[in-house]
Amino acid sequence: MKTDIILCGVGGQGILSIATIIGEAALKENLYIKQAEVHGMSQRGGDVQSNLRISSEPIRSDLIPLGGCDVIISMEPMEALRYLPYLKKTGWVITSSTPFVNIPNYPDMQVIESDLKKLDNVIMLDIEQKAKDNGVPRSANVILLGAAQKALGIEYDKLEEAIRRVFGRKGEAVVEANIKALAIGKEAQR
Repeated sequence: MKTDIILCGVGGQGILSIATIIGEAALKENLYIKQAEVHGMSQRGGDVQSNLRISSEPIRSDLIPLGGCDVIISMEPMEALRYLPYLKKTGWVITSSTPFVNIPNYPDMQVIESDLKKLDNVIMLDIEQKAKDNGVPRSANVILLGAAQKALGIEYDKLEEAIRRVFGRKGEAVVEANIKALAIGKEAQR
């Protein structure tokens, strides 16, 4: 088993929380894991990206080569496009459909959607609206994780257990909101 994942978005969207949950689930499966993070101007709305490599065999590098990524999980649609050169032909893109317009020349959403629709394996969700509609407005990132579950090859219950461990110190309400968000995302992947 080997899964190479690129997580991307804009500072403050919860990319690193998703990486922590996936990493925690993988460690409980006794898998090897390597992670590399890039924090742009994250406190000012800049891009944030993390390479996350999971394998049943030892991993030599924490960086994913061009054309080697199995899954791109993106909290922002333009950021998903930025990392397409890393995606395998059979890879998956799971992305939010809501743009975070933080630059003056942000591309037209129709162009972004058109580029994403050219790919074979794309899940595009309005996670912000789903989070608001379901009373979990601070857990949109975990909705996206739930939608990515099958593509990641990690059992759903392992992600749920990881959420309990990662958010447990924040209290039961936070844990339950994130468990609910994971379920919303899982349902949306159908």
